[in-house]
Amino acid sequence: MNDSAPKTILLVSGLSGAGKTTALKTLEDMGWEVVDNLPLVLLDRLLDTPLPAGHGGEDDRPLALGIDARTRGFDANAIVQRIKALRERHGHDIETLFLDCSGAELERRYAETRRRHPLAQDRPAADGIARERELTEPLRRWSAQLIDTTSLSTNALQQEMRARFAREQLSDPVLTILSFGYSRGVPRNVDLMFDMRFLRNPFWDEDLRPKTGLDADVAAYIQDDPAYQEALGKIQDLLTTLLPRYAEAGKTYITVAFGCTGGRHRSVHVAEHVARYLQDAGFSPTVSHRNMESAPQDSLEKRRPGGPKAIS
Repeated sequence: MNDSAPKTILLVSGLSGAGKTTALKTLEDMGWEVVDNLPLVLLDRLLDTPLPAGHGGEDDRPLALGIDARTRGFDANAIVQRIKALRERHGHDIETLFLDCSGAELERRYAETRRRHPLAQDRPAADGIARERELTEPLRRWSAQLIDTTSLSTNALQQEMRARFAREQLSDPVLTILSFGYSRGVPRNVDLMFDMRFLRNPFWDEDLRPKTGLDADVAAYIQDDPAYQEALGKIQDLLTTLLPRYAEAGKTYITVAFGCTGGRHRSVHVAEHVARYLQDAGFSPTVSHRNMESAPQDSLEKRRPGGPKAIS
C-alpha cells in the first residue's frame, strides 16, 4: 500500500454481544476485506503487505477492521488518535461504526447463550457490560455511525449493514439459471424451480432428437406450443418481481432451475430464453446446462405422445 492509493477503511467496534461478528460477516459477504481483532499498531504493516502472487493487481476492496475491548492494547482514546493520524498522513478514507445495545438485552443474550462476558469471567455479566461501556465510551462518542441493536434480530442487523455499506458493484447476488433433466435427478440448492414438461417434447421428433435446445429448429418447435408464450411471460414477470426481493433479503447466491424430462431440449431452450430476458431487464445471469450433453434415451422419456402412460 502507498500514499498514492488511499484505501477505504471501516473500523467496526462496540459492546461485546452487540453484533460485531454479524456485522463483519455481512461486510465480508458484500466483498469487503475483513480483519478482526488486529492491534492498530499493526495496521500500517497490513496496508503495506503486497497482494498474494497471482491475485491480479491492486486490491481495491474496502477494508473492515474489527476491534473491541478484547483487542490487545485496547485504548479508546489512543485508537481515535491513531485513526486521525492515519487519515491525515496517508489520506485513507477512515470511518468508524459503533454497535451499541442496552445492558438488559446484553444480559439476556449472555444468559441465553450461556457464554461468559469477556471482561467478567468470574463475575455477573452486568459487571463486564458496565466496565466495557466505560472503556469504549470515547470511541462511541467519536464514531461517525452508530447502530443500536437492542431491538434488532440478526437478519435485521444484516439488512441494516447492507443498506449502509453495500458496494454497488458487488451488492447484487450471483444469479444462476440452470437447466436439468428430472429423470437424471433433481438438483440441490435451488431457490426457484420450474417444470417445463408441459411443453411439447422435441425428443419424439426423429430429426430433433439428437439436437438440443440451443438449436433454432428445436427452439421453434418448443415455441410453437400453444401454452409457451403465456407461461413464459408469467414466469418472467414472477422472476422480475422476486429477484430484487431476494437481493434485499441479502441472498448471496440465487439459482433458478428449469427442468424437463431429459434435460436436453425444453429446459435448455427456456433457460436460455429467460436468461436473455433477465439480462435485458438489468440482471447478470450465468447459464448452466447440467444434462445437455447427456445422450438421449427412450427409457428416460417414459412414453411417446399418445402411447400408454408409464407407471411412475
